Amino acid sequence: MNKKLAVIGAGGHGKVVADIAEELGFDISFFDDAFLERTNIEHWVIRGTLLDFLAVSDLYYGAVVAIGNAKIRESIFTKLHLLNLNTPSIQHPSAKVSQYANIGHGCVIMPGAVINAFSTIGNSCIINSNAVVEHDCNLDDFVHMCPNATVAGGVTIGKRAWVGIGASIRQMITIGPDSFIGGGSAVVNDIPTGATVVGVPAKVLKKQRITC
Repeated sequence: MNKKLAVIGAGGHGKVVADIAEELGFDISFFDDAFLERTNIEHWVIRGTLLDFLAVSDLYYGAVVAIGNAKIRESIFTKLHLLNLNTPSIQHPSAKVSQYANIGHGCVIMPGAVINAFSTIGNSCIINSNAVVEHDCNLDDFVHMCPNATVAGGVTIGKRAWVGIGASIRQMITIGPDSFIGGGSAVVNDIPTGATVVGVPAKVLKKQRITC
């Protein structure tokens, strides 16, 4: 198998993605649209922009979009998908993913993460260090689970939602798309689309403005 992997996005998240990918035996190349302003990240060389990668994509096994911002990650992932490019998911060896879980394309599952039986993880999700997704959960595309965040059984999380560090979500809760769960929050009620919630128990701090 071709072991050359492109990492799109040379920020802090990209460093962690590259570290995991190297541990899995991949040869890493970074691409970032800030190329020329920045030519390296730590000891890794940034080899060009996203367009530069697309011009040489046939030389690579695939690409992982390593950008924390969900909307930017979605935009780039969608472009790669429409071009039929390989967008593999990568999993740290210490993560535990059930044989009965379903993982989409382009996900990154970090050290110590747990995804239990019959949960579904959508495309290009980030399951960060020591995060726990219990049984029968459904995380839609581009969800970001921060370190030590925990969702109990049967939870549904909508597209691009952010679950902050150390947050916990009670069983059978529904989290709307584009919502933001503050770090350390305890969610015990359903959360509407685009809401920001914080606290124990979590309360809505801000709701998405809906325009006609």
